[in-house]
Amino acid sequence: MHFSTLLVQIVLILVATRLVGWLLRRIHQPQVVGEMIAGILLGPTLLGWLLPGVSAAVFPADSLDNLNALSQIGLVLFMFLVGLEFDSRVLRGHGHTAVVTSHASILVPFILGALLAIFLYPVLSPSSVPLLHFALFTGLAMSITAFPVLARILAERNLLRTRVGALAIACAAVDDVTAWCVLAAILLLTRSADQAASFVVTLLGSLAYIGVMVFGVRPMLRALGKYYEQRGEITQDMLAIALLLALISAFITETLGIHALFGAFLMGAIMPRNANFGHALSQKLESLTVTLLLPLFFAFTGLRTSISFLSDGQLWIYCVVIIGVAILGKVSGSTLASRWFGMSWREAGALGVLMNTRGLIELVFLNIGLDIGVISPTFFSMMVLMALVTTFMTSPLLAWIYPARIYSLEAAAEK
Repeated sequence: MHFSTLLVQIVLILVATRLVGWLLRRIHQPQVVGEMIAGILLGPTLLGWLLPGVSAAVFPADSLDNLNALSQIGLVLFMFLVGLEFDSRVLRGHGHTAVVTSHASILVPFILGALLAIFLYPVLSPSSVPLLHFALFTGLAMSITAFPVLARILAERNLLRTRVGALAIACAAVDDVTAWCVLAAILLLTRSADQAASFVVTLLGSLAYIGVMVFGVRPMLRALGKYYEQRGEITQDMLAIALLLALISAFITETLGIHALFGAFLMGAIMPRNANFGHALSQKLESLTVTLLLPLFFAFTGLRTSISFLSDGQLWIYCVVIIGVAILGKVSGSTLASRWFGMSWREAGALGVLMNTRGLIELVFLNIGLDIGVISPTFFSMMVLMALVTTFMTSPLLAWIYPARIYSLEAAAEK
């Protein structure tokens, strides 16, 4: 019974995400924005509201564990892909500027988010969660930049080779690594809050594991890169080895008490970079992961999101304030820092808008926060709306602030 239900769920999810994604592409939005919206529409926000009987039949509560399990596998593979796409070489020529700008784009929204959390805590936090944990997670959730979505927007607009595009990619790369490290620290704090000894053991174990991966496993992986150079293609054996390593790394970090996604990302980040190995491996994995498995995550997120939580007018005010603070912190931090390093106001503004892209990575962080109980379902729904608004606004704002004719002229002048 559950297997047939799961098949129906997958069919419906794929149809909805591809259709809405196609519609959003018509107005120059990335496919992932349409998939995010489609996932939410399949939940109680639309389907459960318009056709509650159909929603209960297609997505019965006792069947969601299977959907969740598949979506988590998709997330593990996706974070492995994100790690593969992360390349420290993008910092060349932009290292100092990228580090300072990216940290400003994290620090400013983090502080504003943490301060806002003090105000929201009595109303939107679970009663059992300490203020410190709620404030730390809220600040971090305000600070996210979606590296994969950002890269796709830059590619679609032919901005990757411009000064703004190169710096945006470098900043987002630093942002991603910093955010995952901060999340790991928050998970350590929240999961070991009542056991100081457990916290110390987990912290030391995590640091030791990172050290082993970077200084032990990474050099060993060079043999895999050399084998790829000899064969000139990713063989099935090589793909199996890469998947095994990603899953084992995810298992270890989950066991250590941080999160499986951190291990998958770390394994992808230390994979060999020679002879385009990472890109070739991504091509093998990306289609199935992005087309089939990630939409399941969007749908599962949508099933956990309900605007009915916001039926109270005061809660809508809170939601608007959250969105406003998120935009203000991210855009102002990135814009002012890049302006300080000599970019024009137009370029700095474009960079600020790009760094405000939250996308899928924000949803990943929010789901983790809901799973560990540090945020409430109501706050989760508000933050999902924030992720949608900030991601949706990127393309039109970028076209207005930094139109194609401007950077085309700049590119021609540099030749």
